[in-house]
Amino acid sequence: MPPFAIFRSEQPVWIAETNQICSAVDNISTEIPVALVYNGIAHAVLMATPQHLPELALGFSLSEGIVVSGSQIYDINVVEEENGLVINIELAAEAFSRLKNRRRNMGGRSGCGLCGLESLAAVKPALPKLTRGAPVSLSAVRRALLQFDDCQPLRAQTGSVHAAAWVDHLGNIQAAFEDVGRHNALDKLIGHLVRRNDNCQLGFVLISSRAGFEMVVKAATAGIGCVVAVSAPTAYAIDLAEEAGITLIGFARTKRQVVYSHPEYLLLND
Repeated sequence: MPPFAIFRSEQPVWIAETNQICSAVDNISTEIPVALVYNGIAHAVLMATPQHLPELALGFSLSEGIVVSGSQIYDINVVEEENGLVINIELAAEAFSRLKNRRRNMGGRSGCGLCGLESLAAVKPALPKLTRGAPVSLSAVRRALLQFDDCQPLRAQTGSVHAAAWVDHLGNIQAAFEDVGRHNALDKLIGHLVRRNDNCQLGFVLISSRAGFEMVVKAATAGIGCVVAVSAPTAYAIDLAEEAGITLIGFARTKRQVVYSHPEYLLLND
């Protein structure tokens, strides 16, 4: 892996308090351009935290519909170039043909999630209707929230990144990934789950950000049946979660959660 630091340490800053200002140092998260190149053809540039990049490439490829399974990716290789990092991804012929037919030219996907779409019709994706597994208990959600801060070391250092965590049915966080982009953090987590061949119906995703529509789309594409966000969802995200069969929870706190879709898949008690 190229030696890019995930944060810059001892950045000079000045602290203003009341009627005085004094010098100090701070840790600042790193944001690096990361190009995704499929079979030699550049496809997208993400602004991302330079860690867990193979997971990012795999999760992005799946959640964007470029591949339908991890087996369609033959190789992932990360190289350093002058202006950032390049992830070279070798695709199966079927997946590469599908990618070329999409004729997308995206840039800066740590933003709104719509860059490069060719038409307004493409905004509403065809989501799979999930077959739900075991219900999620609200006590498991609360237990996970108690652990969430401890799973975000980069946020503790810099305060400027998002996290996505995979939580088992007991409320134990099994994996967590951080990134300056909330989409990237979720893609890294999805890539990790695909690599491990985990059953995405036996747990839920916990995210540190708002639940925009694209986060719901990524979860649905990966087969994840429950998304818990510490911030608010959007109206479109709620509509898509309802359609896909995803239980969407927002404003998640240890003592209070707001359920926006499919409460029938929740258990009030263990």
